[in-house]
Amino acid sequence: MNAPAQTATLSPPRVTVQTQDFDTAALTSNLRQRTAGQAGAVVTFIGYVRDYTPDAPTHTLFLDHYPGMCEREITNLCQTAMQRWNILDCEVVHRTGELHHTEQIVYVGVASAHRGQAFQACEYIIDTLKTRAPFWKRETLDSGKQFWVQQRESDARRTASWQQQPSTAQDKEQAS
Repeated sequence: MNAPAQTATLSPPRVTVQTQDFDTAALTSNLRQRTAGQAGAVVTFIGYVRDYTPDAPTHTLFLDHYPGMCEREITNLCQTAMQRWNILDCEVVHRTGELHHTEQIVYVGVASAHRGQAFQACEYIIDTLKTRAPFWKRETLDSGKQFWVQQRESDARRTASWQQQPSTAQDKEQAS
């Protein structure tokens, strides 16, 4: 007689917006521990402050956010990912304040039984976070020039593309 299939216990998404840096190894380790024995894949994304363009080096990036609303929106994005794909757990940490060139900005970690599910959900979360979470970015170049960073049309297209992609149970099974 076959043992009944185990069903995974879903954890609520963990979302943190903070000024201090984060430890990616610790975050990933905690994600693995919370899904021990159930997750066959953990996918992470880490975003960094980079140069605005090769000929315009960035000195700092100042990030501000709408407290409360920002965390709720990111939580909603994570919950949507958990509904679309078979995700066991996810965590997002996003920094605010003045960040220097090469510093970490954002961590997205997703755990799933299958890698395809984890990759899709992680990509969905970062793509939609960039356009839907209420963050404002002011870039300061090494030259001293400052400007508010506008949303890129390519980011808006990527977010829109997720609305057109199917997310049925059959698609979940095929991606596993």
